[in-house]
Amino acid sequence: MKKRVVITGMGMISPIGNSVNEAFQNAINGVSGIKIIDSFNTDELKVKIAAPVENFDPSPILSKREIRRQDLFSQFAVVGAHQAFEDSKLEGNIDPKRLGVILGTGMGGMQTYANDLNKAFDGGLKKIPPMFIPMIIPNMASGNVAIAFNAQAHTTTITTACAAATHAIGDAYRLIQHDYADAMITGGTEAAVNPYTLAGFSALTALSTNPDPSKASRPFDKHRDGFVLGEGAGILVIESLDHALNRKAHIYAEIIGYGSSSDAYHITAPNGIGAQDAMKLALDDANLKPEDVDYINAHGTSTPINDKFETDAIKQVFKDHAYHLAISSTKSMHGHALGATGGIEAILSVKTITEGVIPPTINQETSDEECDLNYTPNVAQKKNIDVAMSTSLGFGGHNAVLIFRKYGEKHDS
Repeated sequence: MKKRVVITGMGMISPIGNSVNEAFQNAINGVSGIKIIDSFNTDELKVKIAAPVENFDPSPILSKREIRRQDLFSQFAVVGAHQAFEDSKLEGNIDPKRLGVILGTGMGGMQTYANDLNKAFDGGLKKIPPMFIPMIIPNMASGNVAIAFNAQAHTTTITTACAAATHAIGDAYRLIQHDYADAMITGGTEAAVNPYTLAGFSALTALSTNPDPSKASRPFDKHRDGFVLGEGAGILVIESLDHALNRKAHIYAEIIGYGSSSDAYHITAPNGIGAQDAMKLALDDANLKPEDVDYINAHGTSTPINDKFETDAIKQVFKDHAYHLAISSTKSMHGHALGATGGIEAILSVKTITEGVIPPTINQETSDEECDLNYTPNVAQKKNIDVAMSTSLGFGGHNAVLIFRKYGEKHDS
């Protein structure tokens, strides 16, 4: 019999706040974390804006030596994991061999990659430092988190682009369901706001060229023109319900469904069919009918193609109920954090359940006849949310969907 899996700890590093509560409060207040880039020169680029993490200080958690030897994406993960682990009160209450780590990232150590390549361009290949490889490889965030918390069970990294963190949470959920671990540290991390990443996505014409940071990310709006590059980490501690109850842990919500699929269609453009399949698989896994879902935290990138096909996928799966669902894209505020975005959005989805408030999709000003659902435009809505879905759709045609449910007596049987 599959074990039930619950969320007992959460941590957040993001453009709208470096804690879960700060980020959620800013989300429901419609605060944008998108800014004019001032950390590097953008004179050669059309794109001048991003959603960077600000006021991040790892020094209370990491030593100076650790900071020097970890790329920023790993630092985000370790600090976010400390928040989540402390929140869970799991320390001293878990067998290390029953604690694992699965994190998602799309890019890995891009800050180190950019900085050290610049050194090589200026001074030759001998300028590449000894820690270059250990700092850029994508698995090091999971490795450093495992070292920090003595997690000796299954530890790995998922790199499915923008679906990475959602896949990571889903795979961690499955490991606990099938009793390979009692608890997992999971989610995603990314530190991609740097010249090379921005230039690459800009060359792909995937980014918004809107010069106004506060208006650039506008999911589902008729005048959307691309996503805004973000970064951060969303980290969760999840564990079996039995393990959580035995130690009298605080439970935020239950994970009840996970679906994963591939478009098998195009390297960057979705076709919507894979998204439908992942949603259906998640509903089947949760043993839910479409009308049981109250809220969707949509992938909602603010690109013309994604938002159209995601809207169509929701309509195909949810039929008439699609028009009764509350939907929002929090990327309108925190931007698109690539491999971290599913972790950030999973946490915001869980907070929507626990707080009964739906964050808005800001900058929804002009209706689009192809995007005609309720995207919670501009102002947060108070609503009792029993079941929330979070969707992530990645380059390469990777799709992942999670379903969370309010934990309580109603569902204890």
